[in-house]
Amino acid sequence: MNAPTVDVLDFYRALQDVSERMLQAAEQDDWDRVVEMEEACAVLIEQLRAQGEAALSPEQRAEKHRIMLAILRHDARIRALAEPWLDVWGDVGLGSRSVLLH
Repeated sequence: MNAPTVDVLDFYRALQDVSERMLQAAEQDDWDRVVEMEEACAVLIEQLRAQGEAALSPEQRAEKHRIMLAILRHDARIRALAEPWLDVWGDVGLGSRSVLLH
């Protein structure tokens, strides 16, 4: 019996789903959940890399392109929501992070 074929687009679809959930968490100011979703993305990316390059049909390439654009839009929005926090961390300085934590 042959092993089931893996559809590489399933990984991209899963990444899009997780990035959307990450955006929802950021919009709810739930940064712990954002970190959890970021870790889930990292796992999916590693799994995708393990699949290697796959030959995609023009339709599949178009879907991959659409998915990647959605992920990039999610990422841009998350970064915009995180910007105020990044400014706070930047104002403290790299060596002073423990000041905010204690």
